[in-house]
Amino acid sequence: MKKNFVAVVLLVVCFMLLLTGCKTGTDKADDAGASDTMKVALILSGPANDQGWNATALEGLNEAEKEYGVTVSTMENVSIADSEAAFRDYAAQGYNLVIGHGYQFGEPAQKVSADFKNAFFMSTESNSESENMASYVMSCEQGAYLMGMLCAGMSETKVIGVVGGFEQPSITKELEAFKLGAKEIDPEIKVLELYVNSFTDASLGKEAAISMINQNADVLYHVANQAGNGVIMAAQENSLLACGNSYDQSSIAPDTVMASTVYRMPKVILTGVEQVKKGIFAGGIYHLGIAEDVVDITGYGNFESKIPEELKNRIAAKKEAIKTGEFIVPVIETPTK
Repeated sequence: MKKNFVAVVLLVVCFMLLLTGCKTGTDKADDAGASDTMKVALILSGPANDQGWNATALEGLNEAEKEYGVTVSTMENVSIADSEAAFRDYAAQGYNLVIGHGYQFGEPAQKVSADFKNAFFMSTESNSESENMASYVMSCEQGAYLMGMLCAGMSETKVIGVVGGFEQPSITKELEAFKLGAKEIDPEIKVLELYVNSFTDASLGKEAAISMINQNADVLYHVANQAGNGVIMAAQENSLLACGNSYDQSSIAPDTVMASTVYRMPKVILTGVEQVKKGIFAGGIYHLGIAEDVVDITGYGNFESKIPEELKNRIAAKKEAIKTGEFIVPVIETPTK
């Protein structure tokens, strides 16, 4: 009788263990589902804390993490030579969306997208596309045109300067628009321009700015990411004026930077993440500007009372004309002299 009782107990215990085993297995499956979170990677050409181009992209990634609960990763200071490997590495790790922030990342993203059909790829400012790769092009030339108006209107020497990073379409279109905006205010103004072939070397930006200052330039602008910080520093050290790019850069030199162009990259990043999550991501080339509230300019900060009302009104009127489509800023991607 005892033996039968023990046998029954053992059977019950085994049965309970089986049930527990099944339940544990279910929990693991649930955990796997819970951990199967969308993964988004961001590839940057420079440091994420550059207070400019890269910083605004990181801001977007952080907002995506907060709003959609995605898992994120950032790779900084990625050179053109290493960009394809960066895309490929993230895709191989199972990242659902890999974003390259800058024109130079377009072709590598397009190339890698062919080998990872279940992943999605984005590049900002490029002209590349595929079935699962999209380019989001900001109409940065619109903001640059307004900065050209401001710089020309505030120049006393009638010589201004603009420093570009690399001579590539996404940068050239801004320099050319800047020159056109300056000429609208003063057809006789002289606009100096230099490309420093770097997005990260602030010393090169400063060196270029000093060469312009030596040619009598008294207001400077840049489209050079972190290298452009050197342009602002040169203006500050020489008690001259400057305008920032990509981000409100007045914090770098409040009594030097009159205003900055602003690219609301967070809206672009969030758009891409949302489309992947909803399963509606589509390859292509998409343009976003002032009308879409992606491109803008900041207020005038410490210079609000120092900039003539007439100039501020002209800039405001031009911005509105761009927004409504009444005025189209030409997109010129080849340098003109």
